Amino acid sequence: MTTITIPYIEGDGIGKEITEASLKIIDAAISKYYKDEYKIEWLELLAGGKAFQQVGEYLPQSTIDSIKEYSIGIKGPLTTPVGKGFRSINVTLRQQLDLYTCLRPVKHYKGVPSPVKHPENVNLHIFRENTEDIYAGIEFMRKTKENEKLKNFLINEMNVSKIRFPETSSLGIKPVSEEGSKRLIRAAIQFAIDNNLPSVTLVHKGNIMKYTEGAFRNWGYELAKEEFGDKVIFVKDINSERESTGKIVIKDCIADAFLQNLLLKPQDYSVIATTNLNGDYISDMAAAMVGGIGMAPGANINYETNTAIFEATHGTAPDIAGQGKANPGSLLLSASMMLDYLKLNKAADALRSALEKVICQGKVTADLYANIDNGELLSTAMFAEKIIQNL
Repeated sequence: MTTITIPYIEGDGIGKEITEASLKIIDAAISKYYKDEYKIEWLELLAGGKAFQQVGEYLPQSTIDSIKEYSIGIKGPLTTPVGKGFRSINVTLRQQLDLYTCLRPVKHYKGVPSPVKHPENVNLHIFRENTEDIYAGIEFMRKTKENEKLKNFLINEMNVSKIRFPETSSLGIKPVSEEGSKRLIRAAIQFAIDNNLPSVTLVHKGNIMKYTEGAFRNWGYELAKEEFGDKVIFVKDINSERESTGKIVIKDCIADAFLQNLLLKPQDYSVIATTNLNGDYISDMAAAMVGGIGMAPGANINYETNTAIFEATHGTAPDIAGQGKANPGSLLLSASMMLDYLKLNKAADALRSALEKVICQGKVTADLYANIDNGELLSTAMFAEKIIQNL
């Protein structure tokens, strides 16, 4: 029997509940489908509030080192203060480990209530650049020494005249590089090819931010032509009367138009490649269309080093922590992505099927119960048990 060591971070708030439930379900699936072949050894790592309580740091170096050693991990949600306090631990992990792709698959599972008429038409694979853009964290609070220095340089050295209220403006910098953009777009196109998906859409705001997001778009087309020329076709070259070529269609869309199109005609989109901030917005809106981020999985991946962290994509929900109300669906679906990544596909498929089956039976946690008719309200632990019974 092969033992696979997987580091995990419990997370803050509801993290403890959904992590305990998810690890129990994963163990049951592995036991059922790989009884004599594999077992998982879970290695807890510290991050967030629990880490600060135990070692006085929100993200110990030992946690980063362990993920580097094992090249994989799974984590619950971690707290990030708004407008003050420490930087996002999630962002720090992505940057320290260079996990440049945030992969968010979005599809509808039967039985999950949705605010749109045809959520079954949503089937997206969102590749969000994970290390650059505004999320690089290069920003300075107004009236600080650093902010004044940057402001004076922009105004006096660069002749910038577009800072409307210079005396009260905080300033931030948006880096978007050719290397960072191309490796993200390369991963998205390769994913489409490997999974026989119809198109890759470059989503950007290049009409306004011409030299960052506009460049992202241009680099994407350049890379597609140079590295995937015989496997892709550009939307401008398609004759609508001609039969499909079998090639991946490469196209682009301005971000605000894309958000509208995604609501009106989601079936037109398959793989999305986009910058960091756009990807954040798009991922959550798309998740809402299929029932909310409580059912949205996610992974942070470096396809060059093969390092990956799979995560719950929602927040810590401190208002319901410890009450047994939390839905482990997001973390569980992320775990199924992790099992696919490890080539344990039978267990991954079983997790997804069992989760869908339990929801179709109307046996759900509080977030879904509020929006379905004739359902049965289950605690987090009871929901996990029902999933295990349906594996």
